[in-house]
Amino acid sequence: MGRELAEHEKIERSIIKKYRKEIWNPFTYAVKKYELIREGDSIAVCISGGKDSMLLAKLMQEIHAHGGVPFTLKFIVMDPGYNPANRAKIEENLRKLHIDAEIFTSDIFDIANNAGGNPCYLCARMRRGTLYAKAREIGCTKIALGHHFNDVIETTVMGMFFGAQLQAMLPKLHSTNFPGMELIRPMYCIHEEDILAWCRYNELSFIQCACRFTEYAAKDEMTSKRKEVKELLRELKKDNPDIEKSIFNSIHTVSLDTMVGWKTKGEEHTFLEHYYDT
Repeated sequence: MGRELAEHEKIERSIIKKYRKEIWNPFTYAVKKYELIREGDSIAVCISGGKDSMLLAKLMQEIHAHGGVPFTLKFIVMDPGYNPANRAKIEENLRKLHIDAEIFTSDIFDIANNAGGNPCYLCARMRRGTLYAKAREIGCTKIALGHHFNDVIETTVMGMFFGAQLQAMLPKLHSTNFPGMELIRPMYCIHEEDILAWCRYNELSFIQCACRFTEYAAKDEMTSKRKEVKELLRELKKDNPDIEKSIFNSIHTVSLDTMVGWKTKGEEHTFLEHYYDT
């Protein structure tokens, strides 16, 4: 008779066994399809404390141990000014999931919330830059973030509806401010509903948005553009269950021959440039 599995081992097994089709297979598919992990890589997994980044950490642990491609893996947690309860919850989950992460502090929340204008935009930019800098400091050349399938879909729709542009979220990209550094999104093909199901199955709870600004502006958060898009997609799925899949596939099959204009590498182009060539 085998030994009783520890809690973190049961959680790990659920990824490979019970949620293999919903989580593990889409994860490995994205890693291979978009060439996210290469031999010799040194990757810093950035953990915010939410469900997505915590699951990403477990997935990266698993592929590091059994994926067959040798690479270096490290885990970092930036505390941008969490309240004590959220900081304690993150530390508790790291212990529960057996994730050996380095926690470092910054004053991003204070700076962003006192800067005026759009604190969420400033906070996001500052967090990204700080994570790149920390990853480089510990010898990594890639950072891994926990963006998932639904983030990709929602970002695409938000760009069309509120940004007047067709713009997707890439599965990996080069940093513009940190030469030699890359960002990868290994959960690119994993649906949020499956992440939530995995959390419920393992009775796991993680912090939500821990920003001090939204703690005092709950009404603004509830009416955010992303929440509007989430609700819209939820309604559209009632009549067309495959609508999210269609949006996802559309960003992989863009037909530039039908586009009136497009931008690449910062330069704008128009169909008129080649219209009279034929």
